[in-house]
Amino acid sequence: MNSGNGLSTISERLNWTTIRTIGIPLFIAALAAAPAAFAQQYPAGPLRVVVPFVPGGGTDILSRMIAAKLNEAWSQPVVVDNRPGAGGTVGTGIVAKTTADGHTMLVVPAGYAAYGSLYKTLTFNPTRDLAPVSRLASGPLVLVVHPSLPAKSVKELVALAKKHRGEINFGSAGGGTLPHLSAELFNTSTGIKMVHIPYKGAGAAVADVMAGRVPVYFMNILQSLSLIKAGKLRALGVTTPARSPIAPDIPSIAESGIKGYDMTNWYGMLVPAATPRESIAKLNAEVTRILRLPELQKRLARDGMTVVASTPAEFAQFLEREIAKFARVIEAAGIKGTL
Repeated sequence: MNSGNGLSTISERLNWTTIRTIGIPLFIAALAAAPAAFAQQYPAGPLRVVVPFVPGGGTDILSRMIAAKLNEAWSQPVVVDNRPGAGGTVGTGIVAKTTADGHTMLVVPAGYAAYGSLYKTLTFNPTRDLAPVSRLASGPLVLVVHPSLPAKSVKELVALAKKHRGEINFGSAGGGTLPHLSAELFNTSTGIKMVHIPYKGAGAAVADVMAGRVPVYFMNILQSLSLIKAGKLRALGVTTPARSPIAPDIPSIAESGIKGYDMTNWYGMLVPAATPRESIAKLNAEVTRILRLPELQKRLARDGMTVVASTPAEFAQFLEREIAKFARVIEAAGIKGTL
């Protein structure tokens, strides 16, 4: 019996002698009340936040901020557990199969929405095996080019790419990553064909973009600003529909003529699908409170991120749209992910 719904805890305490004493009807009533009772006790022990990537990245940093505040609020140990591998699917798979008691959480970036379309051999179903808790924060990537490329705006890049179809390369941190999918959406939205050059991580990709070997890249906004100010890279547009508060002088790609373009870099929290809804609601309420703390909002703003703090239902609807969008991009570009 699944301990995640609280029934095993009650059944362990009630042997058949006790059941005969209180009567079957009362026993059934106790079982029916178990989820609510379990939720009231939640959290009943240590918590774990699984990050499916190595320490130091945006997903890890945000997870640690939230974990520290959960520890303060609930007086329970909260451990951040980095489980990298296979584009984030290793750690995600671990949470999908763990006990659904609300004590194990998963924090993912936007690429999570591409898993189902990108990988055909997953051991879990992203839409069936995990339940949304909240979208946490969001922000843009920046379309940057090497200064040697004769394009000073989105329109000029599109015109150049149409004139030299298949001759302009763009880099990414790897196949199926957000920079890759952002560029492929840019291709399909404009009718151009820039060529993908995948790297094993963002560091190698940025190094070649700065050297001019690969002239186009969709980069993390925080990482890009110092390079843009130093003149080492030229910013053409941000990937969100609106401009970023930390770089208000950079127009959005959408306002630059590519209507409807939106590739937001977001982070979200999920739990195993069978987690009691009462526990999800309590976790959502606490995470929402934490995200609205001024100190955390200021820290995220410095990183170019805006707090979202959605309800589980709002995050579920957002995920549905994101999954559909990524599926269209992946199909149009013919991307095939491998694990």
